[in-house]
This record gives sequence, structure tokens and C-alpha cells, in this order.
Amino acid sequence: MEDSRDIKLSYTEKGEGFPLILLHGNGENGEYFVRQTEYFSANYRVIAVDTRGHGKSPRGTAPFSIRQFAEDLRCFMDELNIEKANILGFSDGGNIAMLFALKYPERVERLILNGANLNAKGVKFSVQLPIEIGYRIASLFAKKSDGAKKNAEMLGLMVNDPNVEAAELAKIKARTLVIAGTKDMIKDKHTKLIYHSLPNAKLVILEGDHFIANKQAADFNREVKAFLNE
Repeated sequence: MEDSRDIKLSYTEKGEGFPLILLHGNGENGEYFVRQTEYFSANYRVIAVDTRGHGKSPRGTAPFSIRQFAEDLRCFMDELNIEKANILGFSDGGNIAMLFALKYPERVERLILNGANLNAKGVKFSVQLPIEIGYRIASLFAKKSDGAKKNAEMLGLMVNDPNVEAAELAKIKARTLVIAGTKDMIKDKHTKLIYHSLPNAKLVILEGDHFIANKQAADFNREVKAFLNE
């Protein structure tokens, strides 16, 4: 059985100071955060990680799940001798950050959840339906085709994960920013459920869709900076 320590995650790093780890969404890589890396490297040691099986990081043989990615993050931080960090996660990256903060609260200084969700029901039906259909089709062909298998694994993250109960979020001690877009693919009431379930959180809704960090970078960065500087 492969251990998280056996896998070397690809990452880019810029700046000095307290670590700010950036976790991208499904099917993406650390380059998604190019405008955050530039901006925050003036004050922080910014580390944009490619999740297992994404970008330049190897797939490995361990389960392809959000919980596994959270374990990978722990080993990654150990390897870089990072005891504690601010963690900003987008979409699936937000789900990784959430699970990581639940399991390793002592390692999170501040938490930023951008477009995260507790389960598939938190995603708008018009977005989730094609994901579910694509997942079922890819799963049918997964044994015959490596491409279909990879596709099934990626889509599976959005169908089967992260499955966190709202009540569990009470265990997250870190000050948390919940941030989403007005036209986000995550249901507005679901984002608010996450916010209300956290004991020490701030909610910001920005004009825009799911990809506000990339498309509305100036507004997004301003809100995150204000939160980190509280």
C-alpha cells in the first residue's frame, strides 16, 4: 500500500514569510492561482501545489479521494518543514482544506474556503447532472480505457466527495473566510450553511461565478488580504 510520503507533489513557490498554501480545483493545477501567487508573494511564502494526479504531480497508487489529498498535504507540509500555514482552497481544493483543518487543526493558522461544498447536493442541479452522467458513462468504460478511468476518477471526486456533515465543522478552530460568487455553481444556501456551521467565520459574496479568484482577482485578493490582516 502506497504511503503519502512516497509521492512527491509538484509545486511552485514565491516570496518569503509565513506560508500561504494554495489548493486548486478539480482537473486544474497550481497555475490557476497565478494572480494570487504574484499578489501575495509580497508578504507571504506562497506555495501553489498540484494535487495528486493533477498538473505535474504523479497519480500514485493510493485512493483518489479528497481525504487522501488531505493526507498528501500533511506529508507535503512535513517534507517542507511547515508546521503551520494559512491555507486557501478553491472548489475541490476548498474541500481538501476543510478536511485537512478537521483532521489537523493545529496546522492551520487561517483557512480560506472558496466555492467549497460538503457534498454533491451543495452543487446546483444544472451543473451536477452532467457531472453525474459523465461519471456513470466513464465508469462503464474505465476497465477498457485509461482515459475513461482517469475521467471517472476526476468526476468521482465531485460525485462521491467530500461528504462532510455540517455539524462536524464545529470542530474547525481556525478563523475561516468563506468566499463565493453571486452566480457560483455552489448553491447560495449551501455556502451559507458552511458559514453558519463554522464557529469563527466570515462570509464574503463577490459579484461573479465560481471562478472569482481568477476572473475577479483584484476584488478576491483584496478580500483575502483584509481577512489575513484582521
